[in-house]
Amino acid sequence: MSGLKTRQEVDVQVRTRGRVPHSAAEYAQEKVAAVLVHLSEPVLAARVKLTQVAGTPEATAQAMVDVNGRPVRAHVAATTLFEAVDLLQDRLRARLARVRRHASRGSDRHGPDEPRPAPAGDAHRPRRRHVPAEERGVVRRKTFFLARQTPEDAVIDLEAMDHGFWLFTDLATGHDSVVYRDPRTGRPRMASLGTPRPERAGEFTVSAAPVPASTVAGAVQRLRLTGLPFVFFRDTATGRGSVLYHRYDGHYGLITPAP
Repeated sequence: MSGLKTRQEVDVQVRTRGRVPHSAAEYAQEKVAAVLVHLSEPVLAARVKLTQVAGTPEATAQAMVDVNGRPVRAHVAATTLFEAVDLLQDRLRARLARVRRHASRGSDRHGPDEPRPAPAGDAHRPRRRHVPAEERGVVRRKTFFLARQTPEDAVIDLEAMDHGFWLFTDLATGHDSVVYRDPRTGRPRMASLGTPRPERAGEFTVSAAPVPASTVAGAVQRLRLTGLPFVFFRDTATGRGSVLYHRYDGHYGLITPAP
């Protein structure tokens, strides 16, 4: 029997939006497959979306990959589609590597006071379109059952999905919570409707500020005033932890837990 590992064949599906040349779609298939073919775990699905933004020089590329049941996402922007695909390949490779490291070593590989490197490719995030504050609205609302998980597992999902935050229910306390990367230190930071368990203080920077209780309209005002990328708040209508965030189209999105 041969001891050589056989490379897996990966079918990368590409969707396009806007004036995307066929050669760019083929290029994306090749670049993404070149990353996935070396993985030891089976790739169950791989999808890429290429977008040439109308009226602007910005091109975006997004990949969503199912690696043995765990979704991994990467999202980048550039001035051309081919440049965006090159950046997507680098970012997807980095996402997969970070997820493997977190899963094998735990979320806190660095010492509690050691600064962490900024996630690769952050400079190439899609730019948020400018919409005057008075014209912005909540254009997308998503409601789903939150994962009941430890903050450590929430950080793994945060890294895998390439999002700015991850909303979940703390397995130990039962409270709705959010994890995100502190922009100053790169360390995981956590906010919760309840009080996180004390032993987590060395693993996470835990927000000491109480989560604001607010209506959705109040959260919109808070987001406008603070300029933050998102607001985590206790919805006064439901009592649950929700997130209002800036979308790339310049408007707002709202994530709420299912009852």
